[in-house]
Amino acid sequence: MSLVEGAVMASLVINPTKIRIPTFQSQKPISSFTSLSKLTKIPLGTFQFSTILPPNRLFQYSLVSESSVSAPLEAETVDEEDDPTSELSYLDPEVDPGSISEWELDFCSRPILDIRGKKIWELVVCDRSLSLQYTKYFPNNVINSITLKDAIVSITDELGVPLPDKVRYFRSQMQTIITKACNELGIKPVPSKRCFSLLLWLEERYETVYIRHPGFQKGAKPLLSLDNPFPMELPENLFGEKWAFVQLPFSVVQQEASSLETRYVFGASIDLDLLGIDIDDKILIPGLAVASSRAKPLAAWMNGLEVCSIETDIDRACLILSVGISTRYVYATYKKTPETKNEAEAWEAAKKACGGLHFLAVQDDLDSDDCVGFWLLLDLPGPPA
Repeated sequence: MSLVEGAVMASLVINPTKIRIPTFQSQKPISSFTSLSKLTKIPLGTFQFSTILPPNRLFQYSLVSESSVSAPLEAETVDEEDDPTSELSYLDPEVDPGSISEWELDFCSRPILDIRGKKIWELVVCDRSLSLQYTKYFPNNVINSITLKDAIVSITDELGVPLPDKVRYFRSQMQTIITKACNELGIKPVPSKRCFSLLLWLEERYETVYIRHPGFQKGAKPLLSLDNPFPMELPENLFGEKWAFVQLPFSVVQQEASSLETRYVFGASIDLDLLGIDIDDKILIPGLAVASSRAKPLAAWMNGLEVCSIETDIDRACLILSVGISTRYVYATYKKTPETKNEAEAWEAAKKACGGLHFLAVQDDLDSDDCVGFWLLLDLPGPPA
């Protein structure tokens, strides 16, 4: 129940060809593997899906431009593409502006001080494919829904794109401001950590922009950190009947993700090429299969949750389902034994070795070759700023 020796730990970066500016630091692609062993099959008993379930509902466990608030540069004039105080307004000329219907948005302070000694705030907006990229700095005394609403309108005016149907954001502390601004513009605000392009771009900007800014404050902690609340009881409508740790070759995962819109009514994909994921096709990607006699209703409910990730809580012998931005559920429980502990640890190790990539599949039966819903998931840490 161990990974093959010599497997290289994976890390994720955005495909550098997708970043418009700046690109000050060379990007390293995700490391490739040689092989990943199958998790050892362990005959386990039946476990309750949740401790609040009646005894007859069991879940079987089996394995398988420079801003006015920016500090002035002390050096000579710098090219705009090398200027960390410059702002960005970019739209891929080869993309139909009308096809960009969903944005990812962050509105937060940065570890940068302006000429008044106050933290600079920044609006960062992109779409999933990074065809749209926009940044703008703001002083800390104008942070409200009106400023954000006006900035969103400015993006559409500058780039000639329509207002999006949805805006995803991942900071719960900004929910009131973002929700109000979006509602006044007829945009649906979606709290979700499935802002993968945005999260990785923010990490990129920290390394290539923020630390090079003349007002950068080394060691400054994020003002708005991400929530990680204690998990709650699972709602009745999200219960499955059986579950299993499973694995799929990376090539199959790619096929499932690429055919998601045509094969499944429910689910969510990730642009693996954009994220720079380079894994051998035969490497096994860990996942969780959930079976239910009411698979379609279950998948329909799951589809509205913005499913982010699944993790094992070794100490409490349970699985944790993370959805939205700050909601965590006890998804399933199992009897704590040395065998189940080893199996859960092996599943987490396999996930970590794949750079956090994993999946959730909802099926009518665990022996079925078909899925009713398929969600490609990714563990990502919060941005450094």
